[in-house]
Amino acid sequence: MHPEGFEMPQRAIWLQNATVVTMNPDREVIDGDLLIRDGRIAAIGDIDQQMAGDAKRLELSGHVITPGFVQCHIHLCQTLMRNHADDMVLIDWLRGRIWPYEAALTPETLAVSARVGLAELILGGTTALLDMGTVHHTDAIGEAARQSGIRAHIGKCMMDLGDEVPEPLREDTDESVRESLRLYETWDGAAEGRIRYAFAPRFAVSCTEELLRRVGEASADLQCPIHTHSSETEFENEFTREHYGLSNIDFLKQVGITGERSVLAHGVHVDDDDCRVLADTHTTICHCPSSNLKLASGIANIPRYDKFGVPVALGADGAPCNNNLDAFTEMRLAALLQKPFHGPQSMPASRVLELATIDGAKALGIDDEVGSLEVGKSADLVVTNLDDDPGCGPGGEVAARLVYSAQRHNVRHVFASGRQLVDDGELVGVDLRRLMAQAREAHDDTVRRMQQFIAG
Repeated sequence: MHPEGFEMPQRAIWLQNATVVTMNPDREVIDGDLLIRDGRIAAIGDIDQQMAGDAKRLELSGHVITPGFVQCHIHLCQTLMRNHADDMVLIDWLRGRIWPYEAALTPETLAVSARVGLAELILGGTTALLDMGTVHHTDAIGEAARQSGIRAHIGKCMMDLGDEVPEPLREDTDESVRESLRLYETWDGAAEGRIRYAFAPRFAVSCTEELLRRVGEASADLQCPIHTHSSETEFENEFTREHYGLSNIDFLKQVGITGERSVLAHGVHVDDDDCRVLADTHTTICHCPSSNLKLASGIANIPRYDKFGVPVALGADGAPCNNNLDAFTEMRLAALLQKPFHGPQSMPASRVLELATIDGAKALGIDDEVGSLEVGKSADLVVTNLDDDPGCGPGGEVAARLVYSAQRHNVRHVFASGRQLVDDGELVGVDLRRLMAQAREAHDDTVRRMQQFIAG
């Protein structure tokens, strides 16, 4: 997405006269400036010419600067399947659409899928993500993430169980673990540390107990994150109770999948005992409200997670079950969905903004670098224009404006590691028209190829 030499640092940038929503421990909101130097935040507040030196100036009156959004459950591999898998429940959605689609992907079409997804995410202010790929061609996702400029935890999807899985997605347990370890060696720490690896077993229904135990062991040995789905539907609890005599969460704990390095997507169908397990093991739940609504999976009880002390983050999931990857959409829904059940103050805008920034960074173990705007941290940030949009103004509390009113089109500038990825609403260094032409070709090729894997 960006030319060679992208890793070279950009010149210092002086962002002037903005509202800076820091998300620091005191949750300060500062009217003033922010200085980026050598890829990091050099100063916040009152900045003069002597301090700024020869920094490039960017006048931002009426704009808001926030940390870049962190999305902790994404499927870049699925972007080309957007609008092809609608109005279905999860298991039919997987068997009838998603698995045949993933079986049809080639390294080339997967690369295009990832690049389109990354373009959408960056334009909407996402600067860090946790992605689950498909079974094969994960290097294509790693390369797309490297070129994009953002932070990405990537992982090969692991699945060694299931008779209804298309042949190209069926894998041997040893093969799955061996390839995952190769990818860890290849990608963990790549691109100056922007790219990290996470073991990504799909979910208990498509993974053997042996595979999950080996993932847990490898994660502990390598201090490597785990990214999986859990308790998205009641079917998962029924499956693990039938086969292992345990709830889905209890089973994942037994095989070593829970823990402070683990992110479990969804967490809709859990009880209080499950919450205690998650809290005791410091396991993060990634809340995906749009996906859970579209697939009719239910609504995760986030106030209950907060009550038990379970870490929570946000994610859009994949394009076919959303059908977008917009952090603003997820924030708005995360705030609104809880109120009819738990009261109007149950999920305030300020709490949702935490989920989308600092709490997502904590889930990925990168909160020492990103997730808040503090001197010394990496300059991963988003600039939104709220004052010029009648849908966001003319005033009000800034967190409410961001969560309840703002949309992706309000994003004007995006920086990651101090490098500008979006300039006045346009991707830097990306021919978007050419990319979308490539996407249409890849889409047509993949839809044609997937027909051979659709049962019946």
